[in-house]
Amino acid sequence: MAESTTSSVPDVLAQGLTCVFCGINPGRVSAAAAAHFANPRNDFWRLLHDAGFTPRLYDPQEQFELLGLGIGVTNAAYRTTPGSGDLRRGDFDTASFDARIREVAPRAVAFVGKEAYRGLYNERPELGPQLRSIGRTGLFVLPSTSPANAAVSYDQRLQWFRALHAWLEPTARTAVRALVIDDDDRILLVQYRRPVGDETWWGTPGGGVDPGESDQQALARELQEEIGLHDFELGPVLYEHVGEFPWARQLFRQVNTTYLVRVREHEPRATIDLTAEGVIDVRWWSRSELEATDAQLAPSDLLERVRNLTA
Repeated sequence: MAESTTSSVPDVLAQGLTCVFCGINPGRVSAAAAAHFANPRNDFWRLLHDAGFTPRLYDPQEQFELLGLGIGVTNAAYRTTPGSGDLRRGDFDTASFDARIREVAPRAVAFVGKEAYRGLYNERPELGPQLRSIGRTGLFVLPSTSPANAAVSYDQRLQWFRALHAWLEPTARTAVRALVIDDDDRILLVQYRRPVGDETWWGTPGGGVDPGESDQQALARELQEEIGLHDFELGPVLYEHVGEFPWARQLFRQVNTTYLVRVREHEPRATIDLTAEGVIDVRWWSRSELEATDAQLAPSDLLERVRNLTA
Protein backbone atom coordinates (compact mmCIF):
# COMPACT_ATOMS: atom_id res chain seq x y z
CA MET A 1 0.00 0.00 0.00
CA ALA A 2 1.38 3.41 -0.93
CA GLU A 3 1.73 6.18 1.62
CA SER A 4 -1.27 8.46 1.99
CA THR A 5 -0.22 11.86 0.69
CA THR A 6 -2.97 13.81 2.39
CA SER A 7 -3.90 14.34 6.01
CA SER A 8 -6.43 16.32 7.98
CA VAL A 9 -3.47 17.45 10.10
CA PRO A 10 -1.55 20.00 7.99
CA ASP A 11 2.21 20.27 7.74
CA VAL A 12 3.51 23.31 9.61
CA LEU A 13 6.52 24.09 7.42
CA ALA A 14 8.34 27.09 5.95
CA GLN A 15 11.79 28.05 4.73
CA GLY A 16 14.52 28.97 7.20
CA LEU A 17 13.32 27.03 10.26
CA THR A 18 15.66 26.04 13.06
CA CYS A 19 13.90 22.78 13.89
CA VAL A 20 11.06 20.68 12.50
CA PHE A 21 9.49 18.28 15.01
CA CYS A 22 8.30 15.06 13.39
CA GLY A 23 5.68 12.84 15.00
CA ILE A 24 4.99 9.34 13.74
CA ASN A 25 1.45 9.90 12.35
CA PRO A 26 -1.85 11.59 13.29
CA GLY A 27 -3.92 9.89 15.96
CA ARG A 28 -7.70 10.17 15.95
CA VAL A 29 -7.77 13.10 18.39
CA SER A 30 -5.27 15.06 16.29
CA ALA A 31 -7.13 14.23 13.08
CA ALA A 32 -10.41 15.46 14.56
CA ALA A 33 -8.76 18.68 15.75
CA ALA A 34 -6.66 19.08 12.57
CA ALA A 35 -3.74 19.84 14.87
CA HIS A 36 -0.51 18.11 15.84
CA PHE A 37 -0.22 16.40 19.24
CA ALA A 38 -3.79 17.41 20.11
CA ASN A 39 -4.42 14.66 22.66
CA PRO A 40 -4.57 16.56 25.99
CA ARG A 41 -2.63 13.70 27.59
CA ASN A 42 0.26 14.15 25.15
CA ASP A 43 3.12 16.11 26.77
CA PHE A 44 4.53 17.62 23.55
CA TRP A 45 3.32 21.20 23.98
CA ARG A 46 4.23 21.33 27.67
CA LEU A 47 7.71 19.95 26.96
CA LEU A 48 8.19 22.47 24.15
CA HIS A 49 7.53 25.29 26.61
CA ASP A 50 9.43 23.86 29.59
CA ALA A 51 12.52 23.23 27.41
CA GLY A 52 12.59 26.87 26.26
CA PHE A 53 11.36 26.49 22.68
CA THR A 54 8.25 28.62 23.28
CA PRO A 55 7.82 31.66 25.56
CA ARG A 56 4.54 30.30 26.90
CA LEU A 57 2.44 27.15 26.74
CA TYR A 58 0.87 26.96 23.27
CA ASP A 59 -2.41 25.27 22.41
CA PRO A 60 -2.36 22.77 19.51
CA GLN A 61 -4.68 25.10 17.58
CA GLU A 62 -1.91 27.73 17.66
CA GLN A 63 0.46 25.42 15.76
CA PHE A 64 1.10 27.85 12.89
CA GLU A 65 2.35 30.47 15.34
CA LEU A 66 5.37 28.21 15.86
CA LEU A 67 6.71 29.27 12.46
CA GLY A 68 7.51 32.71 13.85
CA LEU A 69 9.70 30.99 16.45
CA GLY A 70 11.61 29.04 13.81
CA ILE A 71 9.77 25.80 14.60
CA GLY A 72 7.86 23.48 12.27
CA VAL A 73 5.87 20.28 12.71
CA THR A 74 5.21 17.34 10.40
CA ASN A 75 4.64 13.58 10.53
CA ALA A 76 6.61 10.59 9.29
CA ALA A 77 3.38 9.02 7.95
CA TYR A 78 0.16 10.77 6.98
CA ARG A 79 -2.44 8.03 7.58
CA THR A 80 -4.57 8.43 10.72
CA THR A 81 -4.70 5.32 12.92
CA PRO A 82 -5.97 4.53 16.43
CA GLY A 83 -2.34 3.94 17.45
CA SER A 84 1.09 3.94 15.84
CA GLY A 85 1.14 0.16 16.08
CA ASP A 86 -1.55 0.08 13.39
CA LEU A 87 0.79 1.54 10.78
CA ARG A 88 2.18 -0.61 7.97
CA ARG A 89 5.55 -0.43 6.23
CA GLY A 90 3.88 1.07 3.16
CA ASP A 91 2.67 4.05 5.20
CA PHE A 92 6.24 5.40 5.26
CA ASP A 93 7.62 7.00 2.10
CA THR A 94 11.24 7.91 2.84
CA ALA A 95 11.91 9.57 -0.50
CA SER A 96 8.84 11.78 -0.16
CA PHE A 97 9.72 12.72 3.42
CA ASP A 98 13.34 13.56 2.56
CA ALA A 99 12.17 15.67 -0.40
CA ARG A 100 9.75 17.55 1.88
CA ILE A 101 12.59 18.35 4.28
CA ARG A 102 15.06 19.30 1.54
CA GLU A 103 12.53 21.74 0.13
CA VAL A 104 12.39 23.80 3.33
CA ALA A 105 15.95 22.94 4.54
CA PRO A 106 15.64 23.41 8.33
CA ARG A 107 18.72 23.24 10.51
CA ALA A 108 17.43 20.02 12.08
CA VAL A 109 14.58 17.53 12.27
CA ALA A 110 13.70 16.19 15.72
CA PHE A 111 11.81 12.88 15.62
CA VAL A 112 9.36 12.66 18.51
CA GLY A 113 9.85 9.00 19.28
CA LYS A 114 12.22 6.31 18.00
CA GLU A 115 9.49 4.67 15.92
CA ALA A 116 9.01 7.77 13.75
CA TYR A 117 12.68 7.55 12.75
CA ARG A 118 12.68 3.76 12.48
CA GLY A 119 9.59 3.75 10.27
CA LEU A 120 11.32 5.96 7.72
CA TYR A 121 14.85 4.59 7.77
CA ASN A 122 14.41 1.03 9.00
CA GLU A 123 17.12 1.60 11.61
CA ARG A 124 16.97 1.30 15.39
CA PRO A 125 18.21 4.68 16.63
CA GLU A 126 19.51 5.69 20.00
CA LEU A 127 18.11 8.86 21.53
CA GLY A 128 20.00 12.03 20.64
CA PRO A 129 21.81 13.25 17.50
CA GLN A 130 22.17 10.85 14.57
CA LEU A 131 24.97 10.25 12.06
CA ARG A 132 22.42 10.30 9.24
CA SER A 133 21.38 13.65 7.83
CA ILE A 134 19.10 14.95 5.08
CA GLY A 135 21.41 17.15 3.06
CA ARG A 136 22.46 19.95 5.41
CA THR A 137 19.72 19.09 7.91
CA GLY A 138 20.81 17.27 11.05
CA LEU A 139 18.63 14.61 12.71
CA PHE A 140 17.86 14.15 16.41
CA VAL A 141 15.67 11.51 18.11
CA LEU A 142 13.60 12.38 21.18
CA PRO A 143 11.58 10.04 23.39
CA SER A 144 7.93 9.79 22.45
CA THR A 145 5.65 12.28 24.19
CA SER A 146 2.64 9.97 23.87
CA PRO A 147 0.82 8.91 27.04
CA ALA A 148 1.50 5.33 25.87
CA ASN A 149 5.20 5.93 26.60
CA ALA A 150 4.68 5.70 30.36
CA ALA A 151 8.04 3.99 30.94
CA VAL A 152 9.84 7.31 30.36
CA SER A 153 9.14 9.94 33.00
CA TYR A 154 8.33 13.56 32.23
CA ASP A 155 11.66 14.66 33.73
CA GLN A 156 13.55 12.26 31.46
CA ARG A 157 11.69 13.54 28.40
CA LEU A 158 12.38 17.13 29.44
CA GLN A 159 16.12 16.40 29.71
CA TRP A 160 16.13 15.23 26.08
CA PHE A 161 14.13 18.25 24.88
CA ARG A 162 16.60 20.52 26.67
CA ALA A 163 19.52 18.60 25.16
CA LEU A 164 17.99 19.20 21.72
CA HIS A 165 17.59 22.91 22.47
CA ALA A 166 21.30 23.18 23.33
CA TRP A 167 22.42 21.00 20.38
CA LEU A 168 20.59 23.22 17.90
CA GLU A 169 23.07 26.04 18.46
CA PRO A 170 25.83 25.29 15.92
CA THR A 171 29.47 25.06 16.91
CA ALA A 172 31.45 27.93 15.35
CA ARG A 173 34.33 26.82 13.13
CA THR A 174 36.85 28.68 10.98
CA ALA A 175 38.15 27.06 7.81
CA VAL A 176 40.44 27.88 4.89
CA ARG A 177 40.04 26.57 1.36
CA ALA A 178 41.96 26.88 -1.89
CA LEU A 179 40.69 27.40 -5.41
CA VAL A 180 43.56 25.57 -7.11
CA ILE A 181 43.95 26.45 -10.82
CA ASP A 182 46.57 25.07 -13.21
CA ASP A 183 48.06 26.56 -16.40
CA ASP A 184 45.17 25.10 -18.43
CA ASP A 185 42.65 26.92 -16.20
CA ARG A 186 41.45 23.61 -14.75
CA ILE A 187 40.01 23.62 -11.22
CA LEU A 188 41.05 21.00 -8.64
CA LEU A 189 38.09 19.75 -6.59
CA VAL A 190 37.68 17.17 -3.84
CA GLN A 191 34.65 14.85 -3.59
CA TYR A 192 33.05 14.34 -0.18
CA ARG A 193 30.48 11.80 1.06
CA ARG A 194 28.21 12.04 4.10
CA PRO A 195 28.86 9.51 6.92
CA VAL A 196 25.53 7.72 6.24
CA GLY A 197 23.88 7.40 2.84
CA ASP A 198 25.23 7.94 -0.64
CA GLU A 199 25.02 11.74 -0.96
CA THR A 200 28.21 13.23 -2.41
CA TRP A 201 29.37 16.67 -3.49
CA TRP A 202 32.46 18.36 -4.93
CA GLY A 203 34.18 21.29 -3.26
CA THR A 204 37.49 23.05 -2.96
CA PRO A 205 40.21 21.39 -0.84
CA GLY A 206 40.82 22.73 2.64
CA GLY A 207 39.67 22.38 6.22
CA GLY A 208 39.53 23.75 9.72
CA VAL A 209 42.06 26.16 11.19
CA ASP A 210 43.52 24.73 14.40
CA PRO A 211 44.12 26.99 17.44
CA GLY A 212 47.31 29.00 16.99
CA GLU A 213 47.53 28.38 13.24
CA SER A 214 47.60 31.09 10.60
CA ASP A 215 45.52 30.68 7.47
CA GLN A 216 48.67 29.94 5.48
CA GLN A 217 49.82 27.27 7.94
CA ALA A 218 46.41 25.62 8.01
CA LEU A 219 46.09 25.63 4.23
CA ALA A 220 49.60 24.24 3.78
CA ARG A 221 48.69 21.33 6.08
CA GLU A 222 45.33 20.68 4.41
CA LEU A 223 46.65 20.81 0.84
CA GLN A 224 49.51 18.47 1.71
CA GLU A 225 47.11 15.96 3.30
CA GLU A 226 44.25 16.12 0.79
CA ILE A 227 46.00 16.58 -2.56
CA GLY A 228 49.72 16.11 -1.88
CA LEU A 229 50.61 19.72 -2.74
CA HIS A 230 53.71 20.75 -0.79
CA ASP A 231 55.11 23.92 -2.30
CA PHE A 232 52.82 26.68 -3.51
CA GLU A 233 52.45 30.42 -3.41
CA LEU A 234 49.37 31.60 -1.57
CA GLY A 235 47.38 34.03 -3.68
CA PRO A 236 44.81 36.61 -2.63
CA VAL A 237 41.53 35.96 -0.83
CA LEU A 238 38.86 35.32 -3.44
CA TYR A 239 35.74 35.12 -1.31
CA GLU A 240 34.26 34.14 2.03
CA HIS A 241 31.10 32.13 2.61
CA VAL A 242 29.34 30.76 5.68
CA GLY A 243 27.98 27.23 5.67
CA GLU A 244 25.87 25.38 8.23
CA PHE A 245 26.00 21.60 8.16
CA PRO A 246 25.83 18.47 10.33
CA TRP A 247 28.84 16.22 10.72
CA ALA A 248 29.59 13.38 13.15
CA ARG A 249 26.45 14.11 15.24
CA GLN A 250 27.28 17.82 15.58
CA LEU A 251 25.99 20.96 13.93
CA PHE A 252 28.56 23.44 12.64
CA ARG A 253 28.48 27.01 11.40
CA GLN A 254 31.67 27.30 9.38
CA VAL A 255 33.20 30.50 8.04
CA ASN A 256 35.21 29.56 4.94
CA THR A 257 37.90 31.84 3.52
CA THR A 258 38.96 30.78 0.02
CA TYR A 259 42.36 31.73 -1.39
CA LEU A 260 43.64 31.52 -4.94
CA VAL A 261 46.43 29.00 -5.48
CA ARG A 262 47.95 28.76 -8.97
CA VAL A 263 50.14 25.80 -9.99
CA ARG A 264 51.75 24.92 -13.31
CA GLU A 265 50.73 21.27 -13.02
CA HIS A 266 50.12 18.80 -10.21
CA GLU A 267 49.09 15.15 -9.90
CA PRO A 268 46.75 15.14 -6.86
CA ARG A 269 47.19 12.36 -4.32
CA ALA A 270 46.19 12.22 -0.65
CA THR A 271 49.04 11.63 1.78
CA ILE A 272 46.90 10.39 4.71
CA ASP A 273 43.75 8.31 5.10
CA LEU A 274 40.88 10.81 4.73
CA THR A 275 38.01 8.33 5.13
CA ALA A 276 36.97 9.79 8.49
CA GLU A 277 36.72 13.23 6.86
CA GLY A 278 34.46 11.92 4.12
CA VAL A 279 36.95 12.51 1.27
CA ILE A 280 36.50 9.88 -1.46
CA ASP A 281 38.02 11.38 -4.63
CA VAL A 282 39.98 14.30 -6.07
CA ARG A 283 40.33 15.37 -9.72
CA TRP A 284 40.89 18.25 -12.09
CA TRP A 285 37.83 19.82 -13.75
CA SER A 286 37.84 21.83 -16.96
CA ARG A 287 35.52 24.81 -17.21
CA SER A 288 33.36 22.93 -19.75
CA GLU A 289 33.08 19.90 -17.44
CA LEU A 290 31.92 22.12 -14.59
CA GLU A 291 29.38 23.76 -16.89
CA ALA A 292 27.97 20.38 -17.96
CA THR A 293 27.92 18.48 -14.66
CA ASP A 294 24.79 17.80 -12.64
CA ALA A 295 26.90 16.84 -9.62
CA GLN A 296 26.32 18.79 -6.41
CA LEU A 297 28.88 21.57 -5.87
CA ALA A 298 29.77 23.39 -2.66
CA PRO A 299 29.21 26.21 -2.22
CA SER A 300 26.14 25.95 -4.42
CA ASP A 301 27.26 28.97 -6.49
CA LEU A 302 30.79 27.62 -7.01
CA LEU A 303 30.34 27.52 -10.79
CA GLU A 304 29.36 31.19 -10.88
CA ARG A 305 32.37 32.09 -8.76
CA VAL A 306 34.66 30.19 -11.16
CA ARG A 307 33.02 31.90 -14.14
CA ASN A 308 33.71 35.32 -12.66
CA LEU A 309 37.29 34.43 -11.86
CA THR A 310 38.15 32.99 -15.27
CA ALA A 311 36.18 35.51 -17.34
